[in-house]
Amino acid sequence: MKIICCIKQVPEIQLVKVSDGKLVLPASAGGINPFDPYAIEEALKIKEAKGGSVAAVTVGGDAASAVLREAASLGVEELYLCNDPAFESSDPQAVALILAAAIRKMGAYDLILTGKQAVDEDAAVVGGALATYLELPQVLFVKKIQEIQEGKAVVQRQTEDGYDVVETPLPAVMSVVKEINEPRLPSLKGKMQAKKAPITSWTADDLGVDTGSVGVNSLTSVTGHYPPPARPPAEILQGTADEVAATLFEKLRKAQVI
Repeated sequence: MKIICCIKQVPEIQLVKVSDGKLVLPASAGGINPFDPYAIEEALKIKEAKGGSVAAVTVGGDAASAVLREAASLGVEELYLCNDPAFESSDPQAVALILAAAIRKMGAYDLILTGKQAVDEDAAVVGGALATYLELPQVLFVKKIQEIQEGKAVVQRQTEDGYDVVETPLPAVMSVVKEINEPRLPSLKGKMQAKKAPITSWTADDLGVDTGSVGVNSLTSVTGHYPPPARPPAEILQGTADEVAATLFEKLRKAQVI
């Protein structure tokens, strides 16, 4: 089986600041999106059980090659970087469009895996949009792949109340949640090999991507960033249980909570 993992380089979220309506990113390069190693691990497990190969693809600048090498240190064989100044500031739908063009260029495949969302945008849009651009079935928030074989897969899709069992034809796009597995750690040998792993880099022209639909020309744009308002100070109610209950009820009623 040929499995493709879509991954992303994200900044260290705890170090991101907001100033004058703009994001101030940390000087450090950041790292792989925390949800993506679960997609990589599942791809590697399928390869070990069924045979085949695993590829990783990302959209970003030169620094994004670091997350591809991290994937290589775990056992991913093929690495692809979609790197063009025109791709900068792409919204999630534009990123999906770029990834779809790259995946078409890769040739035949059986399954596309992504993390459930990226922690910088928290949009959880790319998986669904990617399936739309590639005209493939999608199963999002997968917590377990029960069965996979040529032509179909049976998975558990996480819901608020538990999970649904879904059968889908392949190829398909799946996003996975953390409950699906426990990602492996890279070996020293894997880290050394990853340093030399070749990375195929593609520009907008290489992919045939219309730059009028990506980057600053994406369908959506962010006009500003603002921190959430500070929470009001807590209030401790005094009195007997009946008095506290009556006071609390009145406050909730005035706040139109009840």
